Amino acid sequence: MKRNAAGTLFLVVLCAACSAPQTTTPAADNKAEHVGILIFGDSGYHPDYPDQDDYEDLFTEEQYLESEWQDWLEDHRPVDEYEPRPFAVSRVTGRIVPATGMPGVAGAMRNFCRDIATCDFGVLVGDNIYPSGATLGADGVDDAQRYKDMFEDPYGSMVTSPDTYQTYVALGNHDWETSREGGFAQIAYLEQQPGVYMDGPFYSVKPAGAKGDVELFVIDTSMLLASVPVREDSLNPDGSEGSLGNIEPPNYFVEPLTDAEKNQHIWLENALKNSTARWKLVLAHHPIWSSSGSKFEQARVLRKLILPAMCKYADAYIVGHEHTLEIHTDSCAAALGEPTAKPLVQILSGAASKQRPLHTTFMQHQERKYPEHRTVFAEGMVWGFSYLDLHGDTASLKMMSVPDSGGSEIEVLYDYTFERRSAGN
Repeated sequence: MKRNAAGTLFLVVLCAACSAPQTTTPAADNKAEHVGILIFGDSGYHPDYPDQDDYEDLFTEEQYLESEWQDWLEDHRPVDEYEPRPFAVSRVTGRIVPATGMPGVAGAMRNFCRDIATCDFGVLVGDNIYPSGATLGADGVDDAQRYKDMFEDPYGSMVTSPDTYQTYVALGNHDWETSREGGFAQIAYLEQQPGVYMDGPFYSVKPAGAKGDVELFVIDTSMLLASVPVREDSLNPDGSEGSLGNIEPPNYFVEPLTDAEKNQHIWLENALKNSTARWKLVLAHHPIWSSSGSKFEQARVLRKLILPAMCKYADAYIVGHEHTLEIHTDSCAAALGEPTAKPLVQILSGAASKQRPLHTTFMQHQERKYPEHRTVFAEGMVWGFSYLDLHGDTASLKMMSVPDSGGSEIEVLYDYTFERRSAGN
């Protein structure tokens, strides 16, 4: 069993054959008032699509475990918490690579939405196609096959009821890695895919399944981060934030070229401000807070660019990028000069196919350095997804995992409730 950051063990297990828990399934007479949202991200990792490192390393099992240990030490993680990621044999290279949770997570989400809770729509928070997005055939693989293996087969017909269900998609940094043309090719594919909604790299939409109560504001944080200087991450040996002083080279292929692409943060604030939806949810790839110790410089930049607008107008920020399950809150004191009546909640659900450990000493330093921030829940080395139930002005969030064995049994790791904070209808 896994433990959360506070050491609490949650033993509630859901299965397709079990009767639905009262806390998960809305009562029949109130069902229309509930909106159920499936949340998953970083879903497109497939061992049969190796990246360049896999070809260079060609690990045996012993070499893989040694590499995991060395990486753990280089990241200054507590040695007594060491845990290697699950591994598998790539059918392409014949050697050891990190395993994927794709089949188990996809099956668990399918069972959950069919047998346990109503999923009115879903959100996918980027890194949909690993390792480098669509390649337009540059690597000798037809993108149609890539889309089938990483998206259509595992996730394409996951939710069949209600018939209004759609998955609303953002892109992540890996989706742009080959070329700008590759990123827009994936967008064009997703825009035509049944049961999927995308309208360019950033957009707003009111999902049909929410009957006007929810508006999503989808932004491309990879593109946004490429428009400003971002320093390279570096941790000190004690796990605190360090600085190399170097600017991280932007990914050429995702740099914004139009005024609209460069000014997403301005668009976001205006769109949030003018929305009349009851719930206003911002969807992106990169978090403003996370617990693995490797994304804090990106987070710092994003807090400056988009946190003030979200603090003023949004109800929650939904992201991935870290391959973990996390809940954070921000009091908005640093962003606005004083705390808001209700903190902004960030839901991080990036564990659909890859795993990453937490960095507990980094977490401790982060909590001390940023009083406006609170880690509510964090779970690393896990595969899983999230579910958000909106009912009136209350949101109920479940963070759920599947076993490392690859099965689709669901364990509820954490339940969290928060209140709507925006001035919608």
